[in-house]
Amino acid sequence: MPKIKASWILIGVAVIAVLWLWSGYNGLVSRDEGVKAQWATVESVYQRRLDLIPNIVNTVKGSAAQDEEIFTQLADARANYAGAGSIDEQAAAATQVESALSRLLVIVENYPTLKSQESFQMLIAELEGSENRISVERMRYNQAVQGYNTAIRKVPTNLIAGVFGFGAHELFEASEGADQAPVVDFEN
Repeated sequence: MPKIKASWILIGVAVIAVLWLWSGYNGLVSRDEGVKAQWATVESVYQRRLDLIPNIVNTVKGSAAQDEEIFTQLADARANYAGAGSIDEQAAAATQVESALSRLLVIVENYPTLKSQESFQMLIAELEGSENRISVERMRYNQAVQGYNTAIRKVPTNLIAGVFGFGAHELFEASEGADQAPVVDFEN
């Protein structure tokens, strides 16, 4: 009789271990997919902004034809984003777009008739909305990454993460120099 009891205890322990492994693995998969889905949302709001840029540029071009350099910078920044292969490259390209857009908005300040155009005002309002969405989605992405990275580092889930190859995701961080406003010089 003791052998049968010991066998049941071993079977019970094995079942509990399998259920724990199964649950831990599925939890990590869910968190990992959540991070990926959140980054897709960040990309979606980046795309919304990139889709607005040609409309803003064409509106400004009509009034500010001599400021061709900023339009080239915006086009280059959009192309860099489209060609980015990793999250870090996309984030750097997005920062480049933000910098070019801020220079464009400085140019607009020199063209009061452009600022008063209803279509331009609507485009700028849409762009501001996009920027707010980007900020919110970046924050949500970082929260998802933080939750996932914390889970893969905690005991005992770190054992499952190590066995099945779950690696850390990178947080979205502003690129170096993003804390400084761009300098726009109309003197040169």
